[in-house]
Amino acid sequence: MDSEYKSISWKSLESNILFIGQDDCPPNYFYRGNNVRQNYVIHYVQEGKGSFSSANHNTVSLQAGDVFILPKGVPCFYQADGEDPWKYFWIGFSGTKINTMLKGSTLAKKRYLRQVQQSSFYTSLRKLYDALRAPSSLPNDILIESLTYQMFYNLVTEYPNKREKDSSEANKQMQLAIYYLQENYRNSDCTITSLCHHINISRSYLYTIFKREMNLSPQKYLSQLRMEDAKQLLLNSNNPIQDIAHRVGYKDEFTFSKAFKRYDGFSPQMFRNNIRKN
Repeated sequence: MDSEYKSISWKSLESNILFIGQDDCPPNYFYRGNNVRQNYVIHYVQEGKGSFSSANHNTVSLQAGDVFILPKGVPCFYQADGEDPWKYFWIGFSGTKINTMLKGSTLAKKRYLRQVQQSSFYTSLRKLYDALRAPSSLPNDILIESLTYQMFYNLVTEYPNKREKDSSEANKQMQLAIYYLQENYRNSDCTITSLCHHINISRSYLYTIFKREMNLSPQKYLSQLRMEDAKQLLLNSNNPIQDIAHRVGYKDEFTFSKAFKRYDGFSPQMFRNNIRKN
């Protein structure tokens, strides 16, 4: 598999670009790393085809000319086709305005766009990727910042989210809730009740904004954070199951094992054994 990866040092408080990369995937290849990202990663399919799914969204088949995004904090899975595997490039973003800009586009809701290759959005995305591959210099850094905002401008104007925007207060509460859960899920005292007390919000209202924004409940989001972390610990360590249970916020191994099997379909030990056989 021909791969390319580059870490990016260009920084802006509002819109950081963290990394870029490109993969020419072998048949049926899928990413084996942590599929819950701590940033936003936009992929453009250059050749071939594959499948993509994300939490509470149906699996879709994508092909050359399509775009998909790995949203921050959302479990995703994507795999190259067995006969015509895809080649794609990606750009990883973070920053205070990235989520706001993305929410202005239907990409944030659907998590993919079809056949964008003739769009101004694609043109600016490709120019941005090429600029990020170039050696760092003051003119190129200015070009990168310009192309970043041009790309998002084209995204929200060509593929607008027609849904009425949420109030700023609801969005702020949502972000506070997500931050609290991401920072505290390894603590067994982290519960939805403690979250509600922490940000002074009712449980029913919290449920409403989670379902509206992420199409899942706060409890399910908390479980996903814990389970995906547990998968990585099972895969990359020899720690006992009891130790892993404690590290991802469970007080006992039995409760953790039941939750893991409900989430993944296998017990933690079976999951570890099956992965290591492959």
